[in-house]
Amino acid sequence: MIEVFVESIRVNMTNYKRVVMLKEKSAPRYLPIWIGHFEADAIAIPMQNVPVSRPLTHDLLKSVIGALGGKITAVVINELADETFYAKLIVDANGRHLEVDSRPSDAIALAIRAKVPIYVEEAVLDQAGMVFEAEAEEGQVAEASAEQTKVDEEKLSVFKQFIETLDIDDLGGKGQNPEQQKP
Repeated sequence: MIEVFVESIRVNMTNYKRVVMLKEKSAPRYLPIWIGHFEADAIAIPMQNVPVSRPLTHDLLKSVIGALGGKITAVVINELADETFYAKLIVDANGRHLEVDSRPSDAIALAIRAKVPIYVEEAVLDQAGMVFEAEAEEGQVAEASAEQTKVDEEKLSVFKQFIETLDIDDLGGKGQNPEQQKP
C-alpha cells in the first residue's frame, strides 16, 4: 500500500464535475477520482477548517464509531473495477480489526476528520495513477541538479584540500589596512 494525501479538489469548468487529486507522499504520481459536488464539500470543509453549526453526516459517522468504542485507523482505496473506485474504512473496535466497505469520497472525508492516513493499493495506482509532465521534469531537474552538485564537489575538492593546507598565520598583515601594516 502507498500512502497518499489530498493534494486538491479541482473543478472541470466544462461540466462542473469535481475531482479529488490524491498525491503519493514520496513520488510525483497522482490519483484523480471523480466525485460529486456534495462529496467535494464533505472533503473540503474540514480541510479548510470551515466552522459548521451542527455535525455534518461524516462528523456524525465519526462520532457514532467513537461512541460504539471504535476508532478509524486508516482508509484504503483498494480496487478499481469498471471505472469505479472502491475503498475500505479500517476500524479498530475494542481490539477487533474491522474493514468496512465505503465509497472513496466518504472514506477520504472520514480520514480527514479522524486525521488518519489514506492508502492506495499499488495495483490501483499502477492502473489509474498519473504523473504530470511538469512534475516529472522537476524531478528530473532535481536529480540532474544533485548529480551536478556531486560533480562540482569533486572538482572543487582539489581547491578545498589546498585551502586546508594554508597556514592562516603566514598571511600576516596582508590584506589589512595599509596604515596598520608594519614596514
